[in-house]
Amino acid sequence: MGLVVIRVEINGALLAWARERSQVPFDALVHKFPKLEAWESGETSPTLRQLEQFAAATHTPIGFLLLSDPPIVQIPIPDYRTIGNATVARPSPDLLDTLFECQQRQEWYQNFAVSNGEGPLAFVGSLTVGSDVITAAATIRTALGFDLGERGFSWGDAFARLAEQAELLGVLVMVNGVVGANTHRKLDPDEFRGFALADTYAPVVFINGADTKAAQIFTLAHELVHLWIGESALSDTTVATDSSVEIERWCNQVAAEVLVPLAAIRAEFDPTTGLTGELDRLARRFKVSTLVVLRRISDLGALSGADYQAAYRAELERVMALVAGRSSGGGNFYNTQPVRTSKRFTRAVLTSTLEGYTLYRDAFHMLGFKKLSTFNELAQRLEVG
Repeated sequence: MGLVVIRVEINGALLAWARERSQVPFDALVHKFPKLEAWESGETSPTLRQLEQFAAATHTPIGFLLLSDPPIVQIPIPDYRTIGNATVARPSPDLLDTLFECQQRQEWYQNFAVSNGEGPLAFVGSLTVGSDVITAAATIRTALGFDLGERGFSWGDAFARLAEQAELLGVLVMVNGVVGANTHRKLDPDEFRGFALADTYAPVVFINGADTKAAQIFTLAHELVHLWIGESALSDTTVATDSSVEIERWCNQVAAEVLVPLAAIRAEFDPTTGLTGELDRLARRFKVSTLVVLRRISDLGALSGADYQAAYRAELERVMALVAGRSSGGGNFYNTQPVRTSKRFTRAVLTSTLEGYTLYRDAFHMLGFKKLSTFNELAQRLEVG
């Protein structure tokens, strides 16, 4: 007698929901699951094994597929992202998985900080939205030690400096271009560039590492402003137009002033030279993107609204063409891994594990690898133990 095949009766609409939400190409899923259309129509049903494989392929918790109707999955922090002043619809599994992973790390570090007698961080929530932009920016820039002479020789130097200074203040800065360690799940900068998880013991900033380094600098500055006002957020860090959301508009203004003080750009900008050359020169000077420089030139009153929008579109097209022509390598694992999970967080997990307070299994899970040899090498390189 042959084995009885047990199929799982599910609502086909849930499969369609998971497929669309995953953003995996339809043809790719049909190639892997030839009967997918029949499953969605209710003509037949998948086996439990097939359902598990489909859940993995679409990055969907299998419990969702067993519900009677598609769930409404919401982002657990304020979402200020907009496209043309319209709210961004349906978060991808990549965004949600990244956000949930960062929240788990934050919860662990909260407990670690309290158990080790660390006090609350006074800067978190110390500023108020709507207060003077120049004063707020000066406060943040001074606390971070990020004046013009302290930014190094490249955008990479500047970002590393800003992230390092933020971590010294107690911020867990996590930079990753993929979901966890899965190189097949690249994060899309067009969906989100970063987010902030405010907390007085374990403030977190996540930066989409798939974005350009110059763009990452502005995103980091913007998310740090969110921590200074004590507000978690999935942010709108586009400098092209003023956000329709007051908190985002103010955070953008403060971040721009932190990186490119209006007084400094007024002194540096030469309107008698070609705009493209000036954008490149000033971007190198301030270690920001040319788009941020362009916005600050507009803030000076040197470009009208229509001229600014036309110049922005032209510069964005030029920047995207330059980015498309570049390739990036994976880098050294032991250099990139602590950056992905925050050097501060990584050192804390290594220390807690070596002292016997955290299981190696849990440490491997939080840090994103599986080998003891990797753990030991990482601890040695970070001088932990």
